[in-house]
Formats: sequence, C-alpha cells, structure tokens
Amino acid sequence: MSQPAPHPERSSGFGRALIAVYAIFALAATARSAVQLITRGGEAPLAYGLSAFSGVIYLVATVALARRGRLAYLISWLTITVELIGVLTIGIASLTHPELFARDTVWSRFGMGYLFIPLLLPIVGMWWLRRVGR
Repeated sequence: MSQPAPHPERSSGFGRALIAVYAIFALAATARSAVQLITRGGEAPLAYGLSAFSGVIYLVATVALARRGRLAYLISWLTITVELIGVLTIGIASLTHPELFARDTVWSRFGMGYLFIPLLLPIVGMWWLRRVGR
C-alpha cells in the first residue's frame, strides 16, 4: 500500500513565490506609507494610516508564512484573514464613501491601483495554507 504524498512545505516551490510577493507588498506598503505619513500625514491620515496597517499585516504574514510550526501556521491564517477582511471593507468603503479617502490606500477599490493583487493575494494565501496544512 502506498503512502499518501506529503504536503509541500509552506516555504518551498509555490510557497516561496507567495512569500516573495508578500515581502514585496510588505516593503512597498510600509515604505510608501512611512514616507506619506512623515511628509504629508495631515493630508490623508486615515488613508496613510490604513496603508501603514496593511504594510504591518503583510510583514507579519510574510514572516509567519516563512516559518514552520503550528503557531506560525495560525498566525498566517490570522493575518491573511485580517488582510481579506481589510481589503473587502476598505474596498467597499472607498467606493461607497470616497469622501473618507482623500488619497488611495493599498486596499482602496479592492487594490485596483495594484492590479487587484491585494484582493487576490489573501485568497491565494488561504488556498495555499489549506493545501499545505500545518
């Protein structure tokens, strides 16, 4: 009787590419929001603050996805769930109440400014976590 194929590692193959995309978004969102908050934070504090928050979420997700173990797996799920809720909430709010968003965030209009990658990324991340298991 053959053994079932082991689940792939979270940080190998496709997982490595996923982690790289998360790392790029972590760096981009964090750096961009830091510059925006420092240089013109008064223009759009909500938008720039939400972009900073998304950068932190991306950073924590990157680290958790790259690590092994049950705690890292749970943190991955938590951060990616928060990310999806954030993208959906900010996406809807930025369309229904554009006056609240003097400037775009990473998650505005479901990430349209980033080719909708912010909307697709948590869905792909959840699929990957489900596929690889703990």
